[in-house]
Amino acid sequence: MHLFPFIRLVSACLVAIIIAMGIGRAFAAGDNAKAGTPAIAAAVSVESEGAKTRFKVTLSKAVTAQVSLMERPDRVIIDLPEVAFHLPGDAGRSKEGLIASYRYGLFAPGRSRVVMELTQPALVSGMTTTPDATGAATILTIELSRAERDEFRKAALENSASMKEASAPITPETKDARPVIMIDPGHGGIDPGAAAGSGNVMEKELVLSFAQRLKKKLEEGGRYKIVMTRDQDVFVSLGDRVRAARVAQADLFISVHADSISGGQEVRGLTVYTGSERASDADSARLADRENKADAVAGVESGDMPDDVSDILMELTLRETRGFSHNFASRLVGEFDSVARLNKNPHRQARFQVLRAHDVPSVLVELGYLSSQKDLDLLMSEEWRAKMVSAMSVAVDRFFAARLARRGTAAVLP
Repeated sequence: MHLFPFIRLVSACLVAIIIAMGIGRAFAAGDNAKAGTPAIAAAVSVESEGAKTRFKVTLSKAVTAQVSLMERPDRVIIDLPEVAFHLPGDAGRSKEGLIASYRYGLFAPGRSRVVMELTQPALVSGMTTTPDATGAATILTIELSRAERDEFRKAALENSASMKEASAPITPETKDARPVIMIDPGHGGIDPGAAAGSGNVMEKELVLSFAQRLKKKLEEGGRYKIVMTRDQDVFVSLGDRVRAARVAQADLFISVHADSISGGQEVRGLTVYTGSERASDADSARLADRENKADAVAGVESGDMPDDVSDILMELTLRETRGFSHNFASRLVGEFDSVARLNKNPHRQARFQVLRAHDVPSVLVELGYLSSQKDLDLLMSEEWRAKMVSAMSVAVDRFFAARLARRGTAAVLP
């Protein structure tokens, strides 16, 4: 008996069992999933045949999909109602046919998105939904076919009007008498950010957890009003993060991130960044360039960023704001020095889009490197996080105490 066909048969059976188990979670007691609950994506497969590639998603119930194309880089965007993706951590990393890779996740409340990077121009030549072999699930199939560059560009241009993402509506709030601090957990939703080597720890989850802890700490004394750009695993564009800070009339903006370097186990430590038109070093410039592509990762065409300095008054405000930003960054580094491993150059500058508000002092804190096991162990440590948020809280207190003193108001340092 030949073993290879037998092994393939056993493997197919195991996959079928896993899919069935995933779909089964969509039903509370064997009944059909409730209409209001998100569909569950239990499996994804990519099949390549000649000039065609088929992307198949096994779902707990049928959903309506909208497909668009984007250029630079070439991508296929699949917009869906909210879907819970129960997929392996390495899903989407392997190249197959016309698909170089794909990512997925929550794009906005009630909306999910899949973004496929293409190996070459391709058009959507078919889209079907069919029951699976058991009849308990639905298979959504997106078929791609090779295309000429001109064909792809024409189709992408036709999509561009409908793909322009309107800024999320942000309702202005009455200015609080207390200082307002905007905490910005980086990435989110379809944009996972950096990942540990194992793929089990993603930046978007780690920084959200840290930001929530920092928010709780800063709220303890009741001295500040704390708002967040996101409080769940959802995508927020770079422009909307800046706009949210300005609409909230924030007195301080703290963006929280964690970096990763391929093959860089020895590179570790915390870094605080402030905004600048010129990067302080090449590494900072590369990091800013990577972070500034967050919108493209999620399949969003970024419009003009807010707060492009256009007159002398804005330029003077920007200079003063960056002075405050540098001051706060220095205080952070000073407080971190006794509780954290700092990068060899802990205060750096670069042109981060998320630090573009001309009238909001802003910093971006890279907590460490997920590519370093030592840093990762610290980032996952409750004790280390507690020390870090305490240090940040002290830096915040001293920053605002100094600003009050500068305005001639009596202030007592904590």
